[in-house]
Amino acid sequence: MSNLIIVESPTKIKTIKRYLSGDYEVVASKGHVRDLPKSKLGVDIENNFEPKYVNIKDKEGVIKDIKKLAKKSDHVYLAGDPDREGEAISWHLALLLGLDLNDKNRVTFNELTETGIKAGMSHPRSIDINLVNAQQARRILDRLVGYKLSPFLWRKIRKGLSAGRVQSVAVKMICDRENEIRAFVSQEYWSIDGKFSANGERKTFAAKLNTVDGEKPELKNKEQADEILKRLEGAEFVIDKVKKSVHRKSPAAPFTTSTLQQEASRRLSFQARRTMKTAQELYEGVEINDMGQTGLITYMRTDSLRISDEARAAAYDFIRKKYGDKYIPDTPKKYKTKGNAQDAHEAIRPTHPEVTPDMVKASGVTSDQYKLYKLIWERFIASQMSNCLMDTVSVDISANGCNFKATGYSVKFDGFTVLYEEAKDDEGEKKNVLPPIKAGDPIKVRSLEGNQHFTQPPARYTEATLVKAFEETGIGRPSTYVPTITTIINRNYVERDGKQLKPTSLGEVTNQLMSEHFDKIVDVKFTANMEKSLDEVESGKKSWVKTLQDF
Repeated sequence: MSNLIIVESPTKIKTIKRYLSGDYEVVASKGHVRDLPKSKLGVDIENNFEPKYVNIKDKEGVIKDIKKLAKKSDHVYLAGDPDREGEAISWHLALLLGLDLNDKNRVTFNELTETGIKAGMSHPRSIDINLVNAQQARRILDRLVGYKLSPFLWRKIRKGLSAGRVQSVAVKMICDRENEIRAFVSQEYWSIDGKFSANGERKTFAAKLNTVDGEKPELKNKEQADEILKRLEGAEFVIDKVKKSVHRKSPAAPFTTSTLQQEASRRLSFQARRTMKTAQELYEGVEINDMGQTGLITYMRTDSLRISDEARAAAYDFIRKKYGDKYIPDTPKKYKTKGNAQDAHEAIRPTHPEVTPDMVKASGVTSDQYKLYKLIWERFIASQMSNCLMDTVSVDISANGCNFKATGYSVKFDGFTVLYEEAKDDEGEKKNVLPPIKAGDPIKVRSLEGNQHFTQPPARYTEATLVKAFEETGIGRPSTYVPTITTIINRNYVERDGKQLKPTSLGEVTNQLMSEHFDKIVDVKFTANMEKSLDEVESGKKSWVKTLQDF
């Protein structure tokens, strides 16, 4: 009995072969084998948008080899990636090889481990035509926008330009932000900051002016700040109120594609493309001491936060051994996936939680693979750990109708923070440690000063904040974030300035023209609704032809 498994990437072949007997031959299609033609539209708009697919030129050799192997095999399994693109690749291969579309010959691997591969092989299904139609609809939509609008840009601006359904919206978002920054008028404001010490101690803590005569003060210039300072000269400061509470800090959820790209940008300074390339390598399999070629993480294109019970149990085993029972929460952590998320897969997590980053490092993986695995592994293990408990103290100090506020905290139980804390785009206030203090204690003012500030314009997008905006507005899906950013930079509509993304003059001119003549195409809401329609095609609720007709 001979079986042929067709995967997308050659890197997977070795990992899959390790776990299957010699009856299986594994071959790679190296991505898509058929697509719309490059030289013409390739879509019959009058005839229900029928696509005219052609074999991709440089894939002729691959197609020939696959056909030869398929002829000799009793069974052919289509094992494209577990998403829309992978489903479409499997469908194209089935048509090329003359396979019956109703046969149960489609297998998917959420993780390339022994468990994941054997689970995939034991549950073959027929090709999900709804998934294929969602991919076809997206491909045709993008083709219609690109091929119908690009010649308009050639005539109006210059030859060789291109418009794209999602890329044009991304450029507009970056241009809009640039216009907000230009239009921004900075306003001056002042704060009154004090340093205090209690109970005769020399150590000081900081407190800020909070209210004056019960109202929030608006100090717009030095004169107004000086007036308050004058009012406080020689005044007696009193501790009015001390409020103590316990604050529970929960761990961040395991990674989705979007949050992985954001965190890798903040912590590791990885561009989104580098993150996804490295994640792909970890998913497809790397050599690990005593384990051989192993897929180290689950599939990396997902917006689900679901975790399997086995993965949770494995995480608990590790946490118990390393940190003890008190680091395991009383009830399992459940993270709620967003409404518009594709929930076909789990969140991005290590396939073997017991394989620590140090073990991976010792196996001689690349520096990028180690860094990204460490990030994914720590985030996942921390997401299954107990909350961090913090004793928080808030102190009200008053003098002559002016109220100052100081807040501080101390860690009561470190919980998940013993391992991992999410990085923030701006780190905010430094920790303010308050001494043991109660209402009525003597307090001494050590310094009071007025500080000048200016309101800041909104920040330019970085890759991390742009991906976050894509996700929040519902533009694109996990598989499209990286290609969209790569395209707008490669086409010189946007350029990098350090970590920031700013529009080029070409980007601004193109965006202005698109906004004037094709405002729907660059409208965020319209594009987000198109994504929703594609999701409805995927779930079988909407016809793909009707979706294209509406568009």
